[in-house]
Amino acid sequence: MDRGLTGHYVDSIAGGVRCQAFLPDPLPPQPPLTLDGKLQQRINHAMLSLGRLDAISTLLPEASLFLYSYVRKEAVMSSQIEGTQSSLSDLMLYEMEGMPGVPMDDVQEVSCYVNALTLGVQRIREGFPISHRLVMEMHTALMTSGRGIHRGPGAFRSNQVWLGGHRPDEAVFVPPPPQHLAECWAALERFINDIPEATDPLVKAALTHVQFETIHPFMDGNGRLGRLLIPLILVEAGILKEPLLYLSVFFKQHRQTYYERLQQVRVTGDWEAWLLFFVDAVADTATRAVATAQQLNRLREQDKARLAELGRQAGSAGLLLDAFFQQPIANISHLCQRTGLTPATVGKLLTGMEKELRIVNEITGQKRNRIYAYRAYIDILNQDPS
Repeated sequence: MDRGLTGHYVDSIAGGVRCQAFLPDPLPPQPPLTLDGKLQQRINHAMLSLGRLDAISTLLPEASLFLYSYVRKEAVMSSQIEGTQSSLSDLMLYEMEGMPGVPMDDVQEVSCYVNALTLGVQRIREGFPISHRLVMEMHTALMTSGRGIHRGPGAFRSNQVWLGGHRPDEAVFVPPPPQHLAECWAALERFINDIPEATDPLVKAALTHVQFETIHPFMDGNGRLGRLLIPLILVEAGILKEPLLYLSVFFKQHRQTYYERLQQVRVTGDWEAWLLFFVDAVADTATRAVATAQQLNRLREQDKARLAELGRQAGSAGLLLDAFFQQPIANISHLCQRTGLTPATVGKLLTGMEKELRIVNEITGQKRNRIYAYRAYIDILNQDPS
């Protein structure tokens, strides 16, 4: 539906240049959303896909093991959208105090994303609403190291920014001036918390994402935090038990359409076109996540069975395989901590799992401080979604 401009422009100054900044109208949209047959059908399909995804957290023997790596994959993809070069392997090396293959700032930013998500879900489970306090805590966690530490952690920006274009008066989009951020966020917070009326959680997540991107309240980290709000809203609503829905891969894959739909909402008020895109992203992402979890489960069963070739060592090797499912890149010290086995036993088992079974491989080529990777597991997570 073409509602026209979903806000109004105000005079502002950015970098000494006069420009027109956009102040969005509060949610929900007016006139109300038109959920015609096509859109409602696609929403229903997305909800079915979310139901299957949610079932993964109860059907998988070790859902927490899947969650550990899947969250980290999302952190990598979300941060890559913002320009970091860190990979999943880089992040896991960093977490076990190995040396990543990219600048330390890159991998620290990805690690901070994991921390911000973990904190957000923890607060939701403690009964905190999605509020100014929670968003500020998450932003602080997101920007606590790497390049972000100098970009205003836990505070709304105090100056005018613009998106696209080399000058603010020729920008693709200029978000609200800093003096309007508190009122813009307060209105969005009321909408998220169903004041004065409730909104379907999936629709709420879709609309909230656009509004947060439009307000653009921080100097840095807006994209990552805006994407984090999606699984948080669904977890808070009980749609998902675990934060397993991450749309960064889909948004990156369809980046041009994503930005066009955001701008289309602002300029024409076509929230329905955005919703169609969003629920397709949800359905596609949830379906792929289920397939990934099933692949990892099959891998675990297959490799568990192969351990029988190690004879009497099979039982201890099973503990080691479980440890690799918890952390697919590890050194002997970490594996000892996770299994309770001695370094000598772990070293002997790794030799068998590498030389005889080819389940793991050593990735440093060093004699000391050796690091092992469960490559098949990482390859499944890194599959090209195209």
